[in-house]
Amino acid sequence: MDARTRHLYVDRPDDVATAARALAGGAVVAVAFGNFYALVTRPETAAVRRLNLAKGRPADQIGSITAAPGRIPAMFDWSRVPSRLPGRRVRQLMDALHGAGPFGFRGPAAARLPAHLTQHDRGVRTTQVIAPGLACPSNAFLTRAAAEAGVDHLHITSANRSRHLTGAEEEPAHWTAEGIAADFAHLDELVVLAHRDEAAARAAYPGHLPTSVTLLSFHAPGGELEEPPVLTVDRHGSLHLDEVRRAAAPLGLQVRLGPAAGRRLQPRTYAAALV
Repeated sequence: MDARTRHLYVDRPDDVATAARALAGGAVVAVAFGNFYALVTRPETAAVRRLNLAKGRPADQIGSITAAPGRIPAMFDWSRVPSRLPGRRVRQLMDALHGAGPFGFRGPAAARLPAHLTQHDRGVRTTQVIAPGLACPSNAFLTRAAAEAGVDHLHITSANRSRHLTGAEEEPAHWTAEGIAADFAHLDELVVLAHRDEAAARAAYPGHLPTSVTLLSFHAPGGELEEPPVLTVDRHGSLHLDEVRRAAAPLGLQVRLGPAAGRRLQPRTYAAALV
C-alpha cells in the first residue's frame, strides 16, 4: 500500500480505519500528534528495528511506547514507585499535563513490556510513554490501531531522521506532512495520517512548541525525605519547564531539569514551500 499518493486525515474516521489496518499489517504511520507528527508502528522487535534503521539509528536502540489515554497508567508498574511518591499524585499530574497537550512520562515499566521497549536506570526497569494530549484526534487512531494489531500499546518515535545520518547539528521532529514524506521517501509502506489544517493544529496548543514532547521521570524521585518529592525532566521539549512546575506544585511535587535537559529542544525550520 503506497499511501503517499492518498490524502489521509486524522479527523476522518474512514482514513483512521485505513491507517490502523495498515499499521496492523506492518506499515509505519506518520500520524498527526498534538501540534506536530510522530511515527508509530506495531510494538514487536522487528518493527522497532526496521524503523530505527530507516531513521539512521542503531537497530537495537530502545523504543518508546504510546497508548490510548485510558490505558496509559497500565503501562507502568506502580508497585515500583517509591513510597514517598504517592502514585495517585503522579496520575493526577498525568491527567493535568495530558489535558494540556502532548507530553511524555518515564516510570517503572509494567512487567509484560518487552526488553526492546524498556531500559534500566538506577536499578529500575523503566519505559517511556508518549501521548498526544486528550484533545488530539489521533487518540482515535491509537485506539483503533491497537485493536487491529491485537495489542494494548504501540511503538512510537520522533518523526525525523537521526542527526548521525544527516550530519546536521540537530534534527527536530517534523510538523508538516510534506516534510515527513520527503525525509522518508525511501521507506516502503509509509502511511501519512495528516492534520487537515496544520496551522490550526499548531494554534490549538499555544503553550507547546511543535517539537518532541517534554519527558518527565518519576521512577527515582529526588530531594530530602522531609521535602516534597522532586521529579526529573529528562528532555525539555515542547512544554516549558515552568508550565510543568506550575502543574506539579498544587500536588506537592517539585520538578527539576535532568543532566541532559539543560537545552530546550527547538522546532524544525522549513523552506517556505513546505509551510
